[in-house]
Amino acid sequence: MSEAAAPSPAEGTESESVGTVVLAGAMNLAIAAAKGVAGFLSGSSAMLSEAMHSVADTTTEVFLFVALRRSAKPADRRHPLGYGREAYLWAFLAAAFTFVAGGGFSIGHGIQEMGATEEPGDYLVSYIVLAISFILESVSLVRGLRQTRGEARRWGTSSAKLLKYTPDTTLKAVVLEDTAALAGLVIAAAGLGLSEITRSPFWDGLASVLIGVLLLAVAGILAWSNVSLLIGQSVPQKLRELIINDLEELPEVVQVRELVALHIGPSDVLVAAKVDFVDAVSAGDIETAADAAERRLRALYPSIAYLFLDPTPGPAKPAD
Repeated sequence: MSEAAAPSPAEGTESESVGTVVLAGAMNLAIAAAKGVAGFLSGSSAMLSEAMHSVADTTTEVFLFVALRRSAKPADRRHPLGYGREAYLWAFLAAAFTFVAGGGFSIGHGIQEMGATEEPGDYLVSYIVLAISFILESVSLVRGLRQTRGEARRWGTSSAKLLKYTPDTTLKAVVLEDTAALAGLVIAAAGLGLSEITRSPFWDGLASVLIGVLLLAVAGILAWSNVSLLIGQSVPQKLRELIINDLEELPEVVQVRELVALHIGPSDVLVAAKVDFVDAVSAGDIETAADAAERRLRALYPSIAYLFLDPTPGPAKPAD
């Protein structure tokens, strides 16, 4: 992925993604409850925003779990290419929920708190919850990063580039949300500390607003990624070039005149190409070559679920 091959997950990665999502969801549910209790006991706006942050993350994991299950349904007569793109619909809904519920609540509640006049309460419980939450969020993030590094090694690229190009939006969502969660915990702790030092709720409210902005940013990134995949996103140029080169290595092929390679799910790619075959080869030879090309490409790139080759004549030769 040096703009490299878009890493569609290999077989078996789906179950790993399910495990990553389930772990992240369980962690976020426990953290949301703890933050909510601490927020009510201390009266901290930042803690309540963090509780909503974790509620949004938990809801996101539920959406992502549904996305993984629904997108894995086999193709049928009504949906001959399968249900892979349904994953992007559910992931988009998850991002929308985070944007509205998480970001909106945090910013609104924070602005209200910034204008409050009451002195801060006792933040000891909040500090303890923040510390425990940081540990739990770190565990979830480590699992997501471990899966990311494994996929990156398999594709010979960096983790950052893999997250940018991967069609596995569940993995991207878990890593981005856990990273944002850790940043949010640091912001909340800073807001609590400054409010306690100054005896002013302004800093606590400001921390809540910043947490909301962070949620909006993450939700925006994820929503944009899923909209692009829903519309029909091409694999990176490098992978297209590799597929074209592999097809043109066949002795029966003169040139690949046009090629489309689209993600149709987290682990599936559709390839359709107009191919100029050698004029002298028979229809049977073309069928044999097409079959060989399909087996070769699927062996090299297991994510290719469908390959369609359209014999297309080259440009007419000028008359003598």
